[in-house]
Amino acid sequence: MEKYKFHVKGMHCASCVVLTESQLSDLPGVFNVKASLKQLSVEVTGDFGSKTPEDIAKDLSVVLKPYGYELSIDVQSHNPKWRGFLFAVPLALGFIIFFIILQKIGLVNLITTSDVNYGTAFLIGLVASVSTCMAVVGGLVLSISANFAKHGDKFQPQILFHIGRLISFVILGGIIGALGAVFKIGATGTFILSITVALVLFILGINLLDIFPWAKKIQPTMPHFIGKRMHSFKDINHTLTPLLVGVVTFFLPCGFTQSMQIYTLTTGSFFTGALIMTAFAIGTLPVLLLLSFSSVGIHKKTQSGIFFKTAGLIVLFFAILNLISAFAGAGIIPPLFNF
Repeated sequence: MEKYKFHVKGMHCASCVVLTESQLSDLPGVFNVKASLKQLSVEVTGDFGSKTPEDIAKDLSVVLKPYGYELSIDVQSHNPKWRGFLFAVPLALGFIIFFIILQKIGLVNLITTSDVNYGTAFLIGLVASVSTCMAVVGGLVLSISANFAKHGDKFQPQILFHIGRLISFVILGGIIGALGAVFKIGATGTFILSITVALVLFILGINLLDIFPWAKKIQPTMPHFIGKRMHSFKDINHTLTPLLVGVVTFFLPCGFTQSMQIYTLTTGSFFTGALIMTAFAIGTLPVLLLLSFSSVGIHKKTQSGIFFKTAGLIVLFFAILNLISAFAGAGIIPPLFNF
């Protein structure tokens, strides 16, 4: 057994850490894997025979490339790819204008925290589904597709996965909403939680822009061991495994999901909480369905910096609106978009 440390190119968040460890741990000859978001690295312990570190990095990268990661011996210099903003800014502005039009006709609303509706949750879910923070869920989908396709079962596992995911977001979202009523979150508590949602979204947006490497270190996430344990459910070989894996995606370390869970707590209603989380889950559904029923990797079509920079700008827009909404809900400033 020998231990090697490699730099990981493409690592953005805690989901990337879970996905990297999970994929490499399944390889023959690998005994232990420990990834670090802070250092953007991974330590791999195993029996690799007489292979050189360079060859090992290339072999391991083959498994990770479909998810947008690549291993190297040397630390790669950070390249913000500023030219990507020439295309990202117009694309993001187009989405923002579209959002404002929807807000104007009443389909979505961010006037106050109590008015955040299902259309807004759906749009945030849509943005989340194409972000790096959902890579771990995409990895689960692809793993299920590959594992069950070997036995000739291509469709039922995927259907069960998405059914389980939607059921969990309905029930657990409702429970979180009901807990808000039990704990009787007052105006101050609602204001604090709303500010928290805005800050989480702001950090997510900054990370998607990929211009400040230090921002990865401050992104709030679920404890690593929970995400890793949840991801390991995919290895259980049972007909209902996809259903179980779909359920546990509610607990995976995705900052977008966590920000919506925090907001749901402020609703104080089982019914409203269930519908908010369901709308968010439905927003993530199109991209996850594409992954389920095709061989498209989570980053194969979206690896360019333009795509993630566009998503980052949109997320920052939502962060700013949520921040303004929190102050409007508290009566500190007038409501925004009060048509």
